[in-house]
Amino acid sequence: MGAYVLRRILQSLLILLGVSFLTFVLLYLIPVDPARQIAGRSASTETVENIREQLGLNLPFYKQYFRYLVSLLHGDFGRSYLQKTEVATLIASRFPVSLLLMVGAIFCELLIGLSTGLIAALRRNTPTDIGLMVLSFVGVSSPQLVIGILLLYVFAVQLGWFPIGGYGTFRHMVLPSLTLGFLQAGWYSRMMRSSMIDVFRQDFVRTARAKGLTRAQVLFGHALPNAILPIIAMVGIDIGLFMSGIVVVESVFGWPGIGQLAWQTIRRVDIPIIIGVTLVSAFAIVLGNFLADLIAPLIDPRIKLR
Repeated sequence: MGAYVLRRILQSLLILLGVSFLTFVLLYLIPVDPARQIAGRSASTETVENIREQLGLNLPFYKQYFRYLVSLLHGDFGRSYLQKTEVATLIASRFPVSLLLMVGAIFCELLIGLSTGLIAALRRNTPTDIGLMVLSFVGVSSPQLVIGILLLYVFAVQLGWFPIGGYGTFRHMVLPSLTLGFLQAGWYSRMMRSSMIDVFRQDFVRTARAKGLTRAQVLFGHALPNAILPIIAMVGIDIGLFMSGIVVVESVFGWPGIGQLAWQTIRRVDIPIIIGVTLVSAFAIVLGNFLADLIAPLIDPRIKLR
C-alpha cells in the first residue's frame, strides 16, 4: 500500500506539472499585455515597461515559468492583474461554496442515477426499463443552460418553492444541485443498469440464490457491492468535473463559486487567476481519482493495489 501511494503521488505531481506547463504556454501565447492591463489604457509607455520589468514579464518564457513554479512551491499563486488581490485568497473564498454545490450535485446524481439504473435492471426489457433509459438519454443530452432555466421557471417562478438565485440557505442549493445531478445521473443510470445485468449473470449470484437467500439479500449483499465498483471511479472523475465545469450552472443561479470566478476572469483575461483555477481543478480531478482507487478495495477485497 505504501509503495502504491508513493507512486500515485509522484504520478499526480507529474500530471499537475504537465497541466501547469500547458496552461502557462497557452496563456503566454495569448496576445494580451498584462502590464498594460495593470497600468491602464492611459498609462505612458515608460510606466508599462516598469511594470513589465517588476513582474518579470520581460524575461524569456522558461524563466517566467520557473519563477512561477518556485512561487507555487511556497503556496503563492500570484496576484490578480485586475483585482489586485492574491489569487490564493480569491480561490480560497470561492472554494467552499463550489465544494458545497459539488456535494449536493453528487448526492443528487447518485440518488437519481443509481435508483433508476437499479430499477431498470430489475425490470429489464419492460416498458419501465425503456422509459428510464430514454429519460437517462435525455439527461445526458440536455444542455446545462436549458435544464437550469427550465427548473428555475417551473420551481422558482411558477411554483415559488425556491429562490430564483443567490447563495446562503439550503433552498438556494436545491435547484443548482438538481441541475448538475440530473445531467450526470443519466450516465450513472446506464452504467448501473449494465453493471447490475452483468453481475446477475455471474456464478456467485446463482449460488447465493441456490442457497435460499432472499431476493433482498442477494441484491444488496452480493450483487450491488460488485456492480457499484465502476460507479466509484465515475464519482472520482466527477469531483474534478464539478469543481471545474460548473461555470454555466453557477452563472445561471448566481452561485458565487469557482466556476463563476473562472468565467469572470476568462472574459477579462486575468491570467494569474485562470492558471490558479486550472491548477485547483486539475488537483481536484487527480485527488478524486486517487481516493476512488483507495476506496475500491474496501468494497471489494479482491482488488489489490499494486
